[in-house]
Amino acid sequence: MTTTSPLAKTARLEARITPDLQNLLRRAAELEGRSVTDFVVAAAQAAAERRVEQAQIIRLSLDDQRDFVDAILNPPEPAPALRRAFERHREMILPPS
Repeated sequence: MTTTSPLAKTARLEARITPDLQNLLRRAAELEGRSVTDFVVAAAQAAAERRVEQAQIIRLSLDDQRDFVDAILNPPEPAPALRRAFERHREMILPPS
C-alpha cells in the first residue's frame, strides 16, 4: 500500500459525474464518516492497487501449468556445477562431523 506524508506535494484530479453518482458518493462517504474527497481518493487508490496487483500475477496456459507441476514433482538431476556449489556450501556452513 502506498502512503504519503502530510507534507508531500499533491496533485489535483477532476472528474465530471452525474448528480446521482455524486449523491451516492456523498452518502457512502457519510456512512464512513469521511469527506467525499477522502472517500473517493481512498476508493480509487484501493482499486488501482488491486488492478496493478492483478496485472503482476503470473498467468500460465494449461500446458505451462502442467510443465510447472512436472518440474516440481520430477526435478531434473543437478548439473555438475550445482553439485560443486552444494559441496562448497556444505564445507563452509556445516561443521565437520
